[in-house]
Amino acid sequence: MGRILSIFAKMKWLLAILLVALCLPVGARAQELSALARIEPAQSYIRDAGQGAEIRFSLSQPVPWRVRFRADPPRLVLDVREVDWTGVEGVLQTSNHVRAVRAGVFRPGWSRLVLELSGPMALSLAEMSTQNDTKLALRLDPTSAEAFAAAAAQPELPGWGMPNVIDLAKPPARVPGRWIVVLDPGHGGIDPGAERDGQTEADLVLQFAREFKEILLRDGRFQVVMTRDSDHFVPLEARISIARAAAADLMLSLHADALSEGEAVGVTLYSLSDEASDAASAALAERHDRDDLLAGVDLTAQDDLVATVLMDMARTETGPKIDRLATTLAGAITKAGLPMHRRPHQKAGFSVLKSPDIPSLLIELGFMSSASDLKRLNDPGWRSSMAEALRTGIVAWAEAEAAISRLAPRAAPAGD
Repeated sequence: MGRILSIFAKMKWLLAILLVALCLPVGARAQELSALARIEPAQSYIRDAGQGAEIRFSLSQPVPWRVRFRADPPRLVLDVREVDWTGVEGVLQTSNHVRAVRAGVFRPGWSRLVLELSGPMALSLAEMSTQNDTKLALRLDPTSAEAFAAAAAQPELPGWGMPNVIDLAKPPARVPGRWIVVLDPGHGGIDPGAERDGQTEADLVLQFAREFKEILLRDGRFQVVMTRDSDHFVPLEARISIARAAAADLMLSLHADALSEGEAVGVTLYSLSDEASDAASAALAERHDRDDLLAGVDLTAQDDLVATVLMDMARTETGPKIDRLATTLAGAITKAGLPMHRRPHQKAGFSVLKSPDIPSLLIELGFMSSASDLKRLNDPGWRSSMAEALRTGIVAWAEAEAAISRLAPRAAPAGD
């Protein structure tokens, strides 16, 4: 027990050092943070040592940093200020304790590295040395499940629970007569999504979203908010918060996934349901949530009962609107001669669709596991045609919903 308390004391000391670094005036830190730091893979390693694991990262310059644990699955999460982790995947040597490593931008100005662990581990060493060169050294040793759970349950530092929605996407002032559309390019930063032939889903859907945004803005009837406009990570719940803060009339989450089993081709529209259309839809929804977990974001705050209530509310309040939206978009895409999945409208429990008062769809623009879909995703002409078809469908749907709203009977005044 004494050793565990000592480890916790060291972690609190490290976090205190980080907070001091973050609170320094900008001028005091400008010199050391004026350029992006980078890892030197050849001088770095992640390897087993005795009963535990040794980790050393050689960096081009000192940076503020913090480290903590997360559970289910067990992970070590390292956040650092402005580090390019290119090449870090090759640093992991054969290890019985570290299963995988992933890294990328977590929030603007900060990158995150996550080590997926084989079981409960504790830090016995965590220090940054700046003599001669900069090295960040960590030592992991096995610990009990109870001790690991206690470490993983440590409260977040102020401002680290969820990226500030305002920092991610400032809500626009509504312009009368215009519809606010939130475009949500999936994945990003530490979470690249599906990958094939050196391309990532995160990059492909961001490119499409940027082009789609311009088409909507040129129409003149839309205001557009992007949940991300660069290669950084945005948690699922933050994406919903961005849409709510913008008082969005519509949210479209854009993806281009890959299936490890079976085959899928063409555009697919997904709406929310607690029962998936099929096993493939259920697997996609589960993977999206797991991507948040593996990026170091816990979903434990999502109470199962609350989630069920949200889905019930979505079906009651916005379900009919969403069904009409899916039908209208599918019709516009088909009319444009663009290939759709043999079952164009499907349902699954995607967390990003759980806002109860905003009509939301997840659009699989294609599947990177399909060579023909991947070719289309890289074709500027196809992307332009798809964006135009979606614009046409959104306009038709919005005008129809406005007409339905005008025809809806008004509630009788109280006392009648």
